[in-house]
Amino acid sequence: MTLTTAPAFDGKAFAAHLSTAPGVYRMYAADDTLLYVGKARALRNRVGSYFNGAPKTARIMSMLSQVARMDVTVTRSEAEALLLENQLIKSLSPRYNVSLRDDKTYPHVLLTREEWPRIALHRGPRAVPGRYFGPYPGVTAVRETLNLMHKLFKLRSCEDSVFRNRSRPCLQYQIGRCSAPCVDLVAADDYAESVRRASMFLEGKSDQLARELGTQMQAASEALEFEQAARLRDLVTSLRSMQTRQYVDGRAADLDVLACATQGASACVMLLAFRDGRNMGTRPFFPRTNGEESADEVLGAFVSQYYAEHSPPREILLDREIPDASLIESALSASAEAKVQLKWNVRGERAGYVELASRNAQITLVSELTSRSAQHARSEDLRQMLGLAEQVKRVECFDISHTMGEATVASCVVFDASGPVRSQYRRFNISGIEPGDDYAAMRQAIDRRFRRAVEEEGVLPDLLLIDGGAGQLAQAQAALADLGVEGVMLVGVAKGVERRAGHEALVMPDGRELRPGAASPALQFIQQVRDEAHRFAITGHRGRRQKARMTSKLEDIPGIGPRRRASLLKHFGGLVGLKAAGEAEIAKVEGINDALAARIYANLHGLPTPPAAGE
Repeated sequence: MTLTTAPAFDGKAFAAHLSTAPGVYRMYAADDTLLYVGKARALRNRVGSYFNGAPKTARIMSMLSQVARMDVTVTRSEAEALLLENQLIKSLSPRYNVSLRDDKTYPHVLLTREEWPRIALHRGPRAVPGRYFGPYPGVTAVRETLNLMHKLFKLRSCEDSVFRNRSRPCLQYQIGRCSAPCVDLVAADDYAESVRRASMFLEGKSDQLARELGTQMQAASEALEFEQAARLRDLVTSLRSMQTRQYVDGRAADLDVLACATQGASACVMLLAFRDGRNMGTRPFFPRTNGEESADEVLGAFVSQYYAEHSPPREILLDREIPDASLIESALSASAEAKVQLKWNVRGERAGYVELASRNAQITLVSELTSRSAQHARSEDLRQMLGLAEQVKRVECFDISHTMGEATVASCVVFDASGPVRSQYRRFNISGIEPGDDYAAMRQAIDRRFRRAVEEEGVLPDLLLIDGGAGQLAQAQAALADLGVEGVMLVGVAKGVERRAGHEALVMPDGRELRPGAASPALQFIQQVRDEAHRFAITGHRGRRQKARMTSKLEDIPGIGPRRRASLLKHFGGLVGLKAAGEAEIAKVEGINDALAARIYANLHGLPTPPAAGE
């Protein structure tokens, strides 16, 4: 039998048949792995440039040697090609593209969209309807901003369950930080105006807001509405005072400063943000370069990808010129519906900002690489201790948490060569087992995690750590055997003498116990992973336990089933709101009569429960 190999990809011939329209091209390997996504002003010229005789970097040559086919998508404009490129890089993660990688969740200021909007700190998915301002580099910056907002505009910050059940103003009103819409001490139109002004302030339009307030103050004075004029005067004075304290250079500044530092194939992009003249602090990013060593290319990719998801300011300062700067500038201006400028080689005070960002990028990258070096040393020691041929690339660790069998939760944390991969952490709510049976809980968690991997051909770890001794390890072995999972090394992490750190025993599948000692880099790494799994499990358990206990308070009351419980919690916004309600208010809920309302009230407040007779 004669084996025939597929002919090599003829890039020149492929490019010759392309149009000169703008668009996006994709390179694929023989196994259909996506290698690279790129944009082009003219597809024929750009694709053809890869296959001419001009010298190319080792990274590009390695990529081209794997290309088996290419696809193109024609777009209507260069800007549209840029947007499509960013979308494909984000969703498909090509092997050779520089891609923005950021597992952290940064806080925002949330202004909700409801009848009486509230303003609050928000971190995580944007599930709540409203406007999100940010991101901010840290919680402190958000709290400082919220402190300003409450002083200036007196918007509420309380949760809806509290807001709906207030009968008198809270302390925030007493100290002048809220206008008390909960008890109708402010007219709806006046509150809506405060919300609009707050939005302008958060958008960086404080100068425009101050001028507008000044005009309104003058009009109120001319109309002999002196009390209103005085209130507006005080607001303008406060606003100007805030500006005086917060402005960096004496005038409103709304800009981002970006600097890129590289070392080999590692890179750090530092973002220094100013909004409305206020320094919002720095925020480091570590893009996945995939072999790209040019700081210009890395920074250019970062700018186009980052501002595809975040609103750009009108001015972005860079520490270097980037490829396709004019194209990116046009695309950002179009998406922001305002002129956005990219600038480099700036002078004066702005040059100082760029130098500051550049210095921070270099320092942060060195710190990151030092940390990675230590991580590499621990990984190498782990490889030698376990007798592996290659370094461990992916580690998962399972832990079980419960309180005397209540609300059992299993955690699974993931570490790779760079550290924790928090986006891949998982929790499992354990059910259907005897309370307190850690063995059964561990087996269920392992089965659920790896059954899905087997069915969907998902990724498997090189090393699986089990927080526990031989018993838990045996359960994990049995679960993997039942699923037919092979090639995963199992290690149990048993607590040491008196549960002291550094005295842990590593239980191997063949029954051996390793005691590397506190000085062992391998054990230090295992401790780090184990402790993270423990923390993640406890957090999940506490949340589940609290929810269960809150729910059980209602379930224990005769006459309260799932439907009535749901109606009560929905009506009052949760158990806190229900507990704050009186018997008469509780009786207004559909399906709740006076007698049942009395029993609910008594149960929640520890009072003698009235008899159920006559209901």
